[in-house]
Amino acid sequence: MNTLRKPHVIVTGASSGVGLYATVALIQQGWHVVMACRDLQKAARVAAEMQLEASKFSLMKLDLGSLQSVREFVKDFESKGLPLHALLNNAASYQPRLKTPARSPEGYELSVATNHLGHFLLSRLLMPLLIRTQDSERVSHPDFHSRLVTLGTVTANSEEFGGKVPIPAPANLGDLAGLEQGFHEPIAMIDGKAFKAGKAYKDSKLCNMIISREMHRRYHDSTGLIFSTVYPGCVADTALFRDTPQAFQTIFPWFQKNITKGYVTQTLAGQRVAQVVVDKDFSTSGVHWSWGNRQVPGRQAFAQPLSAKATQLQLGIRLWELSNQLVGIAD
Repeated sequence: MNTLRKPHVIVTGASSGVGLYATVALIQQGWHVVMACRDLQKAARVAAEMQLEASKFSLMKLDLGSLQSVREFVKDFESKGLPLHALLNNAASYQPRLKTPARSPEGYELSVATNHLGHFLLSRLLMPLLIRTQDSERVSHPDFHSRLVTLGTVTANSEEFGGKVPIPAPANLGDLAGLEQGFHEPIAMIDGKAFKAGKAYKDSKLCNMIISREMHRRYHDSTGLIFSTVYPGCVADTALFRDTPQAFQTIFPWFQKNITKGYVTQTLAGQRVAQVVVDKDFSTSGVHWSWGNRQVPGRQAFAQPLSAKATQLQLGIRLWELSNQLVGIAD
């Protein structure tokens, strides 16, 4: 994929953390990055601080918590007439100290609205452009496949130790009762149960991993698009944790570095995510890529098995149908 002429990738949440360092790594590999961010002033400041060359990136407004913002972003991007070789769904909202749910403009619990529904709508709307770009590139690069990559997390995969941690509760969508009932106030959890902010985040990331597999099942064979999720390791000191207690922000990185050995730097995490977007070694669709919970020097990425919660066929189908309804798409 590195030989493509001016390949373009959209990176959501590109102004900090893994998204920012993936942006740097992708630019270094010759890609033009569209930094899709909620705060454009911050994104511009960070891009200047990182000394990103102006011709190598673009800034575009995107608030994933607002379905209207997602639709406006897609309309604006398509109006530019640019190709889209890859979409990297990276942004996430994590507010574990909330006692009552924050709500999106559409009235949905905000972490699920941002992390799952916003990315779901963005992916659905941009998929035709990914296909058109792929078809165009195949004239000179027959083996090219556009990619749709989503950041997963160990805390949403109960096959791994991090996914079994019972604080506040493991990710579990139940029978999707909250979505079945419309997901408006007073409902704030996908399973319809009492609000737990930390679990809402985990549930939203489990949705990301389920939907990536469902997209693979529905579209890979017919379109050739590559769908995957990735866990680059525990980046314990990113802005994702800015709403956690200060003690947690101090202890968590130390714990990951010295006890679990799961810690990776933002730079390394960004490089790993960029690999999944670009490298031919990551051209298998329907895979969750990981370097393991415990970091081992020289270890190569591998396809990490996912839990039954993430791979149950009927759950994926129903989550897809209900997500379509909540974002206003008719399949």
